[in-house]
Amino acid sequence: MSTKFNTNKRSLRGEVKRAIKRYYRNLDGETPIELYKLTLSQIEPPLLEVVLKKCKGNQSEASKVLGLNRGTFRKKLEKYGLL
Repeated sequence: MSTKFNTNKRSLRGEVKRAIKRYYRNLDGETPIELYKLTLSQIEPPLLEVVLKKCKGNQSEASKVLGLNRGTFRKKLEKYGLL
């Protein structure tokens, strides 16, 4: 599996970049606080949900897809109320 970043228009990276630019535009000049933490808290839950659904609820398989150990994956599910 390659970890090379794909920068074409349809890449996940490109979508996130567009979303962050849109977020800044919507701030109307205000300066965001803890943007890194905010971004992770907004991206992580849907990532976990979608992968778990694609794995038909199999947490072991989902954790493998995400590259997390199963315990870490379960803690993240609990953190976001996804269990």
